[in-house]
Amino acid sequence: MKIPATHRLSNWLLLSELIGGCRKPRKPSRPRKNRVFEFCLEGTRLQSRRKSSKIRLCWFRRSVLVRRCRRDHIRKTLRDALCIEIKMRWHSPSSTFYGGLACGAALLLSAASAQAEGTPIPHGTLELIARDESIAAGHTLDLGLRFQLEKGWHIYWVNPGDSGEPPRVQWQLPAGLTAGAMEWPTPRRLESASIVDYGYEDTVLLIVPLHAAASLAALQPVRLGAQVRLLVCSHEMCIPGKAELSLILPIKSQAPAPDTLTAELFAATRKSLPRPAAGNWRFSVADANDSFVLTAEVGHQITQAVFFPLAESQIENAAPQKLLAEKADFRLTLRKSDRLLKPIKRLKGVLVLSGDQAFLIDVPISKTGTARNNSGDGAH
Repeated sequence: MKIPATHRLSNWLLLSELIGGCRKPRKPSRPRKNRVFEFCLEGTRLQSRRKSSKIRLCWFRRSVLVRRCRRDHIRKTLRDALCIEIKMRWHSPSSTFYGGLACGAALLLSAASAQAEGTPIPHGTLELIARDESIAAGHTLDLGLRFQLEKGWHIYWVNPGDSGEPPRVQWQLPAGLTAGAMEWPTPRRLESASIVDYGYEDTVLLIVPLHAAASLAALQPVRLGAQVRLLVCSHEMCIPGKAELSLILPIKSQAPAPDTLTAELFAATRKSLPRPAAGNWRFSVADANDSFVLTAEVGHQITQAVFFPLAESQIENAAPQKLLAEKADFRLTLRKSDRLLKPIKRLKGVLVLSGDQAFLIDVPISKTGTARNNSGDGAH
């Protein structure tokens, strides 16, 4: 029997090699006649490519083989396979056994990959996780959207800046469970040419509190669903994407225990959330024709200050933010946006000071007046 070039063993890896790394290809052995069974699972990447990015997992001569040139690609796309095709040309009585074994191997590989990497999105993965192992009536459970992005790609903050769009989530939840407002970690300035965006690179966790009603009864495990629409961008292009996520958790009568696999990640993310400014700090914002001048009395010298406005089209994002620091206070001049068509009454946003300390501010705007700090939750 003649073996097609694409099926030669030198072009494939064993399942263990896919997980553990490469090794020298085995010499192809001559297959016996009528002894071929193939299990094929095909998928396509979400983003466009110049060439078709298909994957193929085959059961061939009683070994699970994976095409060598697609090893890394399979790790990302196998769990989101779009089609399963089974071809059987083995007419021996044991064909049922090998067919079941092939299906089991492929499903286990798919499940393990999904648990490790999440759902594919353009140039990254997205996963719905929870801080606790269960849901309890009258308690709040932290859910999280965990983004892992390829180098050079980013997603956006609640105010994306000069371009882009933040992730949008539509929840599908059982009765008695309500999702709260998303809590946004401190963003970064993403500068490109003459524009500046606000967002996240690499890995970021967006926390969403899930409120359980006090009347919620202990039931069988429930499914928490989320449909996420997002925009993933580099400095050259943007790709829209969407993901269907789900998480199954039990409802218990006792207080929930933290999930040891995720609790530390949630704790670290909470530390990166902007916090209210100290009660004895004083802020004021003056409207100076083409600029807003933010003045702060913080009791010590500041060497760095960056402001992220909560609302779009209030300041010129790409314009320099001029800092004038004194021993105990500072002034930060923010140029108004050309798209600001009517006066605003308050300036809300995140103020990042020396040492990457981030604070929420919500300050009334006046021509000359001064107002005591009124920290809110505007960036949540």
